[in-house]
Amino acid sequence: QRQLVESGGGLVQPGGSLRLSCAASDFTFGYYPMSWYRQAPGKERELVARISSTGDSTYYTDSVKGRFTISRDNVKNTVYLQMNSLKPEDTAIYYCRRGDDIWGQGIQVTVSS
Repeated sequence: QRQLVESGGGLVQPGGSLRLSCAASDFTFGYYPMSWYRQAPGKERELVARISSTGDSTYYTDSVKGRFTISRDNVKNTVYLQMNSLKPEDTAIYYCRRGDDIWGQGIQVTVSS
């Protein structure tokens, strides 16, 4: 069964860092661009970052540029989101997504003192 499983979320203080991982299974991971989205309470789900199938092209929403880094390992079938200088407004459920179809189940990130 094709699936994406996120890990690495949790509670962190403002200014801290977290690295999210999204492990893929049962499909040819290296064929697909991958993305991270997030959804904060009461807000719509938004695209945070996207990486091409080969990893040579990335996109970031303005609010995370310079703080977040998306990367992938096509041998380990995993996409990562390194989040630095975290702010309370980064608090959300973070989802990984394959291309424009399959979603992971989501993982909570809470930034609070």
